[in-house]
Amino acid sequence: MSFRELTKKGVALLAIAGFAVAPMSVQAQSHRQKTKNEWRNLAIGSGVLGLLGLVNGDKTLTFLGAAGALYSANRYEQDRKSQSREARARYELFHRGSFNRDGHHYVRKVVWKNHHKYYRFVRVW
Repeated sequence: MSFRELTKKGVALLAIAGFAVAPMSVQAQSHRQKTKNEWRNLAIGSGVLGLLGLVNGDKTLTFLGAAGALYSANRYEQDRKSQSREARARYELFHRGSFNRDGHHYVRKVVWKNHHKYYRFVRVW
């Protein structure tokens, strides 16, 4: 079996896998949910491609499929974790430049510690 025939079969399998796991009501989902589902579908499709390469003895296809599946699975997990309530609250707090609380005004400042950038709020009045 030539590489071209193998590639055509791989693309057909990816299309079938993509349609099988595609969400039914995309319009009802948030942007973050859509992105998360896209990463999941890419991970599944890449895994199928890697298995196809493994079955047919194509090391390049196996490597590319496995690498794509691992990267996509990692991005899916990051998107899944970013949907948590605490992450959203932390983002909303540190996204703003200042806020007032109990009659005091706090301003966001950048702090560098061990070559890492952090934010903290400093009371100014």
